[in-house]
Amino acid sequence: PTSAAVLTGGAAAITRDNEGMVHGSEETVAFRLWPPVAIGAPLFVGWLATLLWGDPVDLGRWRLAVGWALVLLFAGWNGWSLWLFSRHGTGLLPGQATHTMIEKGPYRLSRNPLYVGLLALYLGLALLAPTFWGLVLFPAAVLLVLWGAIRPEERFLHERFGAPYDDYTRRVRRWL
Repeated sequence: PTSAAVLTGGAAAITRDNEGMVHGSEETVAFRLWPPVAIGAPLFVGWLATLLWGDPVDLGRWRLAVGWALVLLFAGWNGWSLWLFSRHGTGLLPGQATHTMIEKGPYRLSRNPLYVGLLALYLGLALLAPTFWGLVLFPAAVLLVLWGAIRPEERFLHERFGAPYDDYTRRVRRWL
C-alpha cells in the first residue's frame, strides 16, 4: 500500500496508508494466557459442574433460539474480523508479527471484536448445552481474557503504534 504519511511513535517509524491502516516493524505480543483457553476453561468447568451436580435452574426452551443466534453471531462477526487480519497481512496467532493496526469493520465498534465474538460463543454454547454453572462462570471468562490477553495486547499496541493507537483507544471502546 502507498504511504500517505509517516508518523513517529517511539523508536520505530510508523506509516499510515491510504486506507487508514497503521503499519510498523515486525514484533509480537506476549499473552499471559492464550485467549481460547482463558474463555474455554470456565465454560468447561461449568459444564463439568453441571454433569456432576446438575443445574439448580431450568433454563427453559428460549435458550435454544438465543444460543443458536449467539453461535451464528460469533461465526459472522469473527469471520469478518479474521478476514480483515488476512486481508491486511497481520498476525493473528501468538508468535505471529503484528504489522497493522486495523480500524475498519468490527474494529470500528470494538477494539477486541474477536474476544467479543468468543464470549458470545461461550454464552451460546452454555445456553445450548445447557449449563447454568457455565453461565455463572461467564464473568470469570471475561476477567481471564481481560487479564491474560487484552491488557498485554493493549500495552504492546501502545508501545508498538504509539499515538495512533492511543487515538484509537479514545474513539473505540474495549468491548462494544
